[in-house]
Amino acid sequence: MSPKGKRGTMASEFFEKVWDVVAEIPMGKVTTYGHIAAFLGNKRGARTVGWAMKAAPGPHLPCHRVVNRKGELTARNRFATPHLMEERLRSEGITFKPDGCIDMKAHLWVPGE
Repeated sequence: MSPKGKRGTMASEFFEKVWDVVAEIPMGKVTTYGHIAAFLGNKRGARTVGWAMKAAPGPHLPCHRVVNRKGELTARNRFATPHLMEERLRSEGITFKPDGCIDMKAHLWVPGE
């Protein structure tokens, strides 16, 4: 197998692990790209988690529950409408601060804790 093929396989395995973690995020909670990466043993892998989120298979995963470390909705443009991510979160009881960021103290879920 070529090195490129090995990287593709490793990336695919990592993406699968990311999706498994995302599937576990409870309703009414959010987590961050960085928390998922750290849980999977790659503290500096937040960007790779983002790529996995972009490639997520189908609508069954609660991808709307993954945000950046500040609680910003950085993936809005990946949903059918710019407001859908926020609408889904609000429908689950997620609250936002006046600056538009999620209240992370109230809603953060850390994988493995």
